[in-house]
Parts: sequence; C-alpha cells; structure tokens
Amino acid sequence: MHMNIRFRTNLILSLVACCLTSHSHAQSQTRRVPQSTLIRIVKAEDERRWDGDLRYLLTSPSSAVRTRAALAAGRIGNEGALAELSGMLRQDKDPEARAMAAFAIGEIESLNGANVLLAAIRSSTEPDEVKARAIEGLGKIAAALPPAQQPRSKEIGAEILGAVKSEIERSTPSRQILLLGITAILRAKPADAGPALALLLTNKDARIRADAANALARLRLKDGNSQLLELLSNDPDPVVRSNAARVLGATEEKSAFDKLLVSTTDKDSRVRVTAIRALVSLKDSRAADVLLKRGEANTGLKREGLPSELNEVLEIVTALGRLLAGTGNEAALAWLYKGEIELNHSAPELELALVRISPEKYLASLGSEPTTAKHNLQELLVLHWRSGASVAQALREISALAPTVKNKAELMQSAESLLKAMLDYKSSDVKINSLLPLHTEYGIPDVLRAYAAYKPNDLFEVLSNHLQENDVIIRATAADLLGDLPPSSQITQILETALVRALKDDLNDAALSILDSLAKQKSETANSVIKREALISDDYLIRQRAISLLKENGAGDYSLSRSFVRTKNTNADYERALSRIGKRVLAAVTTTKGSFTMELLPDDAPLTVDNFVQLARRGYFKSIVFHRVVPNFVIQAGDPRGDGNGGPGYTIRCEINEVPYERAAVGMALSGKDTGGSQWFVTHAPQPHLDGGYTVFGRVVSGMDVVDAIVRGDVIRSIVIR
Repeated sequence: MHMNIRFRTNLILSLVACCLTSHSHAQSQTRRVPQSTLIRIVKAEDERRWDGDLRYLLTSPSSAVRTRAALAAGRIGNEGALAELSGMLRQDKDPEARAMAAFAIGEIESLNGANVLLAAIRSSTEPDEVKARAIEGLGKIAAALPPAQQPRSKEIGAEILGAVKSEIERSTPSRQILLLGITAILRAKPADAGPALALLLTNKDARIRADAANALARLRLKDGNSQLLELLSNDPDPVVRSNAARVLGATEEKSAFDKLLVSTTDKDSRVRVTAIRALVSLKDSRAADVLLKRGEANTGLKREGLPSELNEVLEIVTALGRLLAGTGNEAALAWLYKGEIELNHSAPELELALVRISPEKYLASLGSEPTTAKHNLQELLVLHWRSGASVAQALREISALAPTVKNKAELMQSAESLLKAMLDYKSSDVKINSLLPLHTEYGIPDVLRAYAAYKPNDLFEVLSNHLQENDVIIRATAADLLGDLPPSSQITQILETALVRALKDDLNDAALSILDSLAKQKSETANSVIKREALISDDYLIRQRAISLLKENGAGDYSLSRSFVRTKNTNADYERALSRIGKRVLAAVTTTKGSFTMELLPDDAPLTVDNFVQLARRGYFKSIVFHRVVPNFVIQAGDPRGDGNGGPGYTIRCEINEVPYERAAVGMALSGKDTGGSQWFVTHAPQPHLDGGYTVFGRVVSGMDVVDAIVRGDVIRSIVIR
C-alpha cells in the first residue's frame, strides 16, 4: 500500500502546524535545562512530590528551568502549587513561562486557580499564547467542578465563550486562541455556544472548521446545520466533511438524509463511516436497503480487497441491527449469519445485530435443543473466549427488549439459562485438545455482566463465588456488580475478605473495584475497612482512590495519607530516559497488515517513551493484537490479554504535555490518571477533546495507510527501535 498524495500533503501540513504551536517552544526550553536539574524535576514528577525543591526552581534565573518546573507542578496536580504558579502567570517576564504556568494551573483543575486565569484572558497586554493557555485551563477547571459548584462553572463558561467571541471579531484572530477556545467551550458547555461555533464553520482554516463541527456534534447543537449540509457535500477537507456528518446525525437532522446517503460513498473512509453512523441516528429505515446491498456486494466479511473494508462492513452491520431491530428481515439475517460463520462469532457487532433483528431466531441458531445450545456455548467459550464473550454481549441484549416484544419472558428465561451454563463451563464435558493456553477466563467478565443484567435469584451467590477466582479481572467485575446490589452487611463482609487478597495482586484492578463497591455500602463498617486496609497500601492509586471515596462519604479527609509515590525508577533510569532529549527516536512497527513508523517524543514525555522503548526492546509487543479499533477514532494495542484489561504488571504516571492530538498522534491509553502501562493508540483524525488528558508520546511519520487499514484482531509482529 502506498500513501496517496493527498494524505502526504495533509501530513506535511500537520507536522508543520505542530512545529508552530507552543509545544515546540516547550521542547526548546527543555533542551536548555541542565541534565542534573532536569533529573530533579522529573524525579519530583515521578514521585508526585510538590515541595521546596520545585518551589525553588520556579524562581530560577533561567526561564527554561522555570518553564519546565511549572509543567512539573501541573503534572503533579497539588493545589499547594497554585500560589507560586499564579504569581508566575502574573509576573514572569518570559511569555513562554507564563503560558506554561497557565497550562499547569489548568492541569491542577482547582477552582482556586480560576481567578488568575480569568485575569489573564481579560488582560489587554497578554500575548495570544498566554491567553490561549488560560482559556484552555479554564475549560479544564469548569469541566472538573462538582455539581454543587455548577453556578461557578457556568460563570467560567460564559467568560470562555465571551473570549472566543471577541477573538472571532478581531481582524486577524489568533488560530491558537480559537482552537483551544473551541475545546474549552466543549468542556465548559456554556449556554448559547451554538451561534459562535456556527460562525467558525466559515473559517478559512480547515482545522478550525473541523473542531467547531466536532464541538457542535458533542454538544448536540443545531445552530450550524444549514452550513454543515453544504460542508458535508463540498468541503475539500475530509475531517470537516466527517465532522459535519457527525453533527447532522447527533442533532437528528432529517433533511440531511439524502446527502448522508451520498456521503456513504465518499472517497475518504472516515467520511463514509461517520455517514453510516449518522444515518442510524436519523432512524430512517430507508437507509437499510442501501446499506444491505452494499454489504451483500462484498464477497464476504473476510474479503482481502480494501484492507479497511472489514471496519466499514462492521459499521454497516451495526447500522442494520439498529435500523431493522425487531423486523426479522430475512435478507439481512441471511447475510449476517453468513458473516457470523466466517468470523466464528468473534465479532460482537454481528452478534448484536442478529439478536436485535430477531432475538427468537438468534436463540434458535445457538442450538436446536436447550441442552445442545448450552453445550455449544460452553464449547465456544472454552475454545474461543472472544467468541464466547461476543455471544454473551448479544444474550445480554435480550434482557433489554421492549415489553411489547412477543414471548419476551420466554426469551429472557432461555438467555439467562444459557449464560448460567457458560458460567458453569468448568463442569462441562468439553474436551480440550490444544497445547496452547486458551484463556477461557478472559471471556468470563462479559458473561458475568450479561448474567447480572437479568437480576437472577442466585446473583449474589454467583458473584461471591467469582470473587474468589484467580483472574484479577474476573474478581474486579464481580466486585463491580456486587456494588450494584442493595447494600448489606453480608456484601461488606465478603468485600473486606476479597480486598485483603486483592491488595497483594500485581495488578490493582480488583482492589480498586472492591474499594468502589465498599464505598457504595455507605456504612461505618465499610468506611472503616477502606481506612484500615487501603490508606496504608504501597500503591499510590489505591491510596488516592481510598482518600477520594472516604471524602465523598463524609468519612474524613485523609489527604495527608497521599505521601510520595514509591517509584520503580532509579537515577540510572532517569539518565537513560533524558539522554534521548534532542535526539530522533523511531519505532518501526510491523503488523500483519504492513509496517508503519512512529517518531517518539522524548522531549515531551521522556519516561513514557523510555517505558515504550524498554518494552519494545525485550519483545513485549510481539504477537499482541490490536484489540480495539474504532474507525475514524483510534487503533489500540499493547494488551497481552487482548481484552483491553491487561498490562505489564505496573503503571506509569502521565506526562501530560502541550502536543495536540492531531491525526497520527500516538497516545498512552488509560483507565484513569497515572494508570498507563503498555497500551497505546494512534488517532485516525484530530481528537481535540483528548488534549491535556492523555499523554502524547509520538506520532506516525510514515505508513498511515497501514494504520488506517488495521482491523481488530490484526497482530503486531515486531517493534524495532532505531
């Protein structure tokens, strides 16, 4: 596959734009910080330690040191740093340092930092870069405020909107203020934001048009729909066309039906995929015939023609399931069942579409008799856990059928009994003839969630039993589901026992889930368990969760229990990671679909890059699948389990930076702050809502056609660092 000329041009322009944004200034500042000082700063970040050391560096005569120390204070997130950062924003002579102070204040997400940011955006003397970062920071603060502080959040949102409107009216508006202002509007959700965002749809800059449409879509605002209908058909930029389709779908613009139907044949796959999704939102069954014909035109779901074809076909599958729900459409079912055989039940999109169109026929397809169906599903789960998990997701759908569905009670009873049989797979007569580990346990969390949806009489017993399993994710799932049951002393007791065991796990998933469910018990006993067991944990994330839950429950403020993180890194690790700053580091990724090359960014995320390099060099990523692919969003890999729950057995902290999530950005996947490990993703299109929330540590510099072609289940053959 060769990169087409249009994409090559867009990539070059994107990289040029990146170099013009403020993060390039931050890179140059970092390179001017002495190595010994940089180690002090990075170590403080790694230990989440705000103390006199960083406070002193914020007053350094070197603007490069002050700027880098400010970033560290923001990453650590301690409110104690707000006084120094606020003073820096008001008084520092270097505008780059002031801009970084504004960025850092936003990262701390405290209302106490809002006033100094508001003063910055109101100032007539602040440069655009400082104002832009102040607006960005205000958006983060507004989004993080609890419900009790919503009046203040609305005030901040109004200020953000006013600043963006003022910028629009300038003869030469700042691109950075507009882009960061759009994302701030998206986060703060100010009233009457629609007209201002609609005005930006006419901007000459395609990225501004695209981001404005993205915000309108996420906020479900119709103000620009007339303009978006035109952009959908005629805008030269595919991201703009794609985002236009998103808005028209999100706002259920019925008049867009014909144009959306045409857009399903757009030359860019991102536009086609988004148009298909938008048609589903319109709930117009006329689209089903067109989409079904397109699906039937394929020789099969595994066709090797266009590499990205399976992604689009699965979008069609999902659309048919929604548009033809309950119709029993024979033509659609025939095509879908053919695909199910080809993929051996491994695509949840197919299973869900089949059960939505005809739940009765779906159950019948699993086995002619109840005993046969139970055996078939036990065998499927044991031998192919992904397939078993997909079927479980489909069976769960039956629990949500409308009351008007014929034989609903009978269908639910059948589905529930099948799920119970799957949970009892260990007592089945399924014979295993494989020398390779099958990892049947990976499919159990989906089966548990599906079974719980039926609220069976034995749910407490089933969940209690699974809370004793060896697999951490099974125990985490069981704990989550126990937390959804009515609180009781019995639940508290078994969660306490499970927590003691979970605190000894290498992974903290079960412990965190158990803590959440203990907090839901809202009892003094449960709170006492959290205090006694979790506040003394060596795991910083567990301590953080315990502190937060106890505070929410009114059981006391134990913030002082945070202390420092016992990081696994040594001075040698810091020296190795920082030695790459200023150097070009490339990662050549070879997959079953071809190869692509990522340039890693040690200036912006040195420890994240070092972690990735160390994992790659020891062959960690070899044979790992891309377990998550969302067309027009991301591809994601790095999980040795392949179910989205795995990692290397440790976590690394976030290194949030100013690098934007453009197309081809490489980011660290998270389940919460500082939970990175080995999972990473690449973006298909700009994702501004991810900026400042997920660490960017690289970008794809060649082979984006391969990235676009990757589908769920494709495999990494190797990653070579050079």
